Amino acid sequence: MSRFLIATEELSLQNLLKDALGSKHELEFLPYKEDILKKLNRTLYELIFIDMELTNGIELLESIKPIAPTVPVIAMGSNRAELVVEVIKKGAYDFLVKPIPSEKVEHSVEKALQNKSFKGEIDYLRRQQDVIYDIDSIIAKSPRMKMAVSMIKKICKTDSTISMTGETGTGKSFFAGTIHFNSYRKKRPFVTINCANLPESLLESELFGHEKGAFTGAIRTRIGRFEQANGGTVFLDEIGDLGPALQSKFLRFLDERTFERLGGNKTMQSDVRIIVATNKNLEEEISKGKFREDLYYRVNVINIHLPSFRERVEDIEDLSYYFLKRHCRNIKRDIEGFDPEALEMFKRYKWPGNLRELSNVIERAVLLSEDTMIKMDNILLARDVSSFERDVVKESSRQSLSDIERESIIDALEKCLWIQKDAAEKLGISKRALNYKIKRLGIKHVRWRKNK
Repeated sequence: MSRFLIATEELSLQNLLKDALGSKHELEFLPYKEDILKKLNRTLYELIFIDMELTNGIELLESIKPIAPTVPVIAMGSNRAELVVEVIKKGAYDFLVKPIPSEKVEHSVEKALQNKSFKGEIDYLRRQQDVIYDIDSIIAKSPRMKMAVSMIKKICKTDSTISMTGETGTGKSFFAGTIHFNSYRKKRPFVTINCANLPESLLESELFGHEKGAFTGAIRTRIGRFEQANGGTVFLDEIGDLGPALQSKFLRFLDERTFERLGGNKTMQSDVRIIVATNKNLEEEISKGKFREDLYYRVNVINIHLPSFRERVEDIEDLSYYFLKRHCRNIKRDIEGFDPEALEMFKRYKWPGNLRELSNVIERAVLLSEDTMIKMDNILLARDVSSFERDVVKESSRQSLSDIERESIIDALEKCLWIQKDAAEKLGISKRALNYKIKRLGIKHVRWRKNK
């Protein structure tokens, strides 16, 4: 069931929309601009109706588009050509002329939702990197975060090698993407490799590629990540985990931008920008003989240190609302905010997992909340908060996220008679995403051929 916001004071119009849409959709009527804008900042809607005969109809339309740019707006009003033209120019999806037939309302809504879905798929495929990695939208009120963002703005347009340091979960991968997608290389590939996830033998092939027959199992030539990213950016996370042999080869690549595939003798070139990251102290690693000093100076041309949450308490409230809005959108929940006591606890907590931990805690809270506000008993933290003596979570909140996700999917499948397409629509995800989750969570049913 989709949620629609309707701005009108006209009772006959409200009744018309209730009759036409009320059985299939959730309708919320708010006639006043201030209430509507406040609601849009906290709630996600699939569609917005505006009665242009409101005293502030045009002004309301202009105010809505920046807040909810992807939500289609259907305007309603008298048949005046100049009004119709102005409304469409200002971004409305459709204009319905009063008196409005019910079938016209239903047809316009169906087309608007289809169009929104289609645009969403296109945006997903294009990934909208310029929006995702918008430097100006980064939350940075704390002095140390402001300093990091200022540095990122300065070096985006350069080609210098960059090292990023900071604790796990501070957003090093995100900021590497921000640098790439705000550089002149943004139309070229952005390739990420986590050096800690692969043994050295496989990591060398991952970075430089290999020729057919280079080792047992190399049944075809493989193009490495440096070659794939030609013209773009390579982000090497956990650079401190590179072994000695790979450190030497990587240093040569940094100096000359040349390499050979594993098992090959042809020297190849790749024009890539290098960004590295680590949560280790590389100077200590050098003193232990685990990291090359010359490589350290080569990758540390520009250093950006990302502060931990303990160093950016000023940002926690805004980041909490950012993650709340994102998880509400993904999970299809309508939660307006946090109890002041919950926000105070967030500010006192040490956040050993930084941004990643905050996101996970809020996702869990959104799943568990049965109210319009996140309360103390919806929150489960990895460690106790010394300032609070009492237990702040219900026993039910100890249920794992995967268990909750599994129950939600099974519930949707049961309500849709185990038809995956209908369940995916009910959950607000694609059929492919649902299929992936079904396999990952081990959900089966006798009617499904693959599970018999």
